[in-house]
Amino acid sequence: MQGRISRRSVLAGGLALGVIGGVGATGCAPEPPSPPLPPPAPAPADGVIAITGVTVVEVDAGRRRPATTVLVRGDRITEVGPTARVRVPPGATAVDGTGKFLIPGLADMHVHTVPLERTFPPLYLVNGITTVREMGGNPDAVTYRDRVAAGAAFGPRSQATRLLVDGSPSLWEGIGPPYVAVADAAQARAAVREQHAAGADFIKVYTRLSPEAFHAIAEETRELGIPFLGHCSDFVPLPEASDAGIRSIEHLWQFWYAASREEDRLRREVAAVPIAGGEYGGWYTKMHDAEYAAARSTDRRKAARVLERLASNGTFVTPTLVQHRIADTPSTVRADDPRTRYLPAPYTEIMKVQLQQIYMQRRTPAQNVERRELFERRMDLVPELAEAGVPLLAGTDTGTPSLVPGFALHEELELLVRAGLTTAQALRAATLEPARYLGLEDEQGSIAPGKVADLVLLDADPLRDITNTTRIDSVVVRGCLLDGAAREQMLDDVLAASQDPAAAAAPGPMVCACCR
Repeated sequence: MQGRISRRSVLAGGLALGVIGGVGATGCAPEPPSPPLPPPAPAPADGVIAITGVTVVEVDAGRRRPATTVLVRGDRITEVGPTARVRVPPGATAVDGTGKFLIPGLADMHVHTVPLERTFPPLYLVNGITTVREMGGNPDAVTYRDRVAAGAAFGPRSQATRLLVDGSPSLWEGIGPPYVAVADAAQARAAVREQHAAGADFIKVYTRLSPEAFHAIAEETRELGIPFLGHCSDFVPLPEASDAGIRSIEHLWQFWYAASREEDRLRREVAAVPIAGGEYGGWYTKMHDAEYAAARSTDRRKAARVLERLASNGTFVTPTLVQHRIADTPSTVRADDPRTRYLPAPYTEIMKVQLQQIYMQRRTPAQNVERRELFERRMDLVPELAEAGVPLLAGTDTGTPSLVPGFALHEELELLVRAGLTTAQALRAATLEPARYLGLEDEQGSIAPGKVADLVLLDADPLRDITNTTRIDSVVVRGCLLDGAAREQMLDDVLAASQDPAAAAAPGPMVCACCR
């Protein structure tokens, strides 16, 4: 069945977040789309941009290529070579890259963009995010993907799904986001076909799928030639999900069960947890003890075998450490984060409600200590995944509490490095690995002739300090130059949109995305 939600039920339950303005599957009228933002600072008539004297960061090798000139014509890189040898055509838009560093456009591979077209897309772009993967809950994401591809809207390129697919009863019953609940294999196959016919690039699977439904989705997506990905079900062991072909596993929730010395007992306990439809908060609380016990009973040899299996199957993992930090240690969230000024006040108020009611008030002091330990264990898991050869994707879960679009990815990169990745590995997780995941390694993910002109010019070296990805001078989006002035204007426009009474008062539900 397809889930429907109301503003009243969401606010009453304290589980609201994510959408201001309607979403198609809810039965509420969608917010009229904002006028597309015009591409600021376009290239001149001949369409050439020359970035001269720059240090190109070769993300694949983790090396610097100094004194380089990069030429862009239209939406493609046409030449990359020593500045002394590259001829800059007359009339080109010249960008002095002396003392600066050029990286490929960044990808946030786990977002839930809400229908605030004047807010989310420009915040992605000004932060250097030129590709996103839309993980469900906004049926309009597919339409927006197509509008951007056609040049009718100005935003990052995207791969998108529509409704997440959960078991029956669903954790989201009556509270959001738009979902499809499936009780058996036949319903699961039908849900896949419906989402595929509606334009979904992939199927997002969720937490309460039965093994029968999970494997039916795996088979149906294989027949249709589209990937399935998402949460590892409570009822499907992680190695089994990987063997079934799940393309990427989102978050670091299910890893410890398969590596636990007490796996059989813990799986019986998990299966016995009574979860009613819509019992999102209750499920979150009830699963804590089992997850903590699994983490504390890790068998290192079992863990190594699990990671080897993921690597052998080519299963990607999106750690979403920035979301785990909020979920595990909500007291670290800044109440006065200045970046939230770019979001409409109703959105930020609901974020505060959800942070309090889901993550804070339900926990005992002992559980708070345990959650902090779990977060550190999640951090430790990231370099273990990398060392085992498991491909990693940088993703944030933007659209869930306290994550500001665009800015959140830079926090994720910093956390990946704090966890133990090198700066080069973190950069690859946001550039080259997403391109490989998408099958677009020849199109994007690194700086080379023939590739799409999605570029970020930085004032400092990200290989020296990953936080330098925030020191953005300019962004090139499909050959369109967003210099400092253009980026500032875009931020001013976003700020104005956040204060627009019409936008802030838009009717419709507010929907939580996929945080646990």
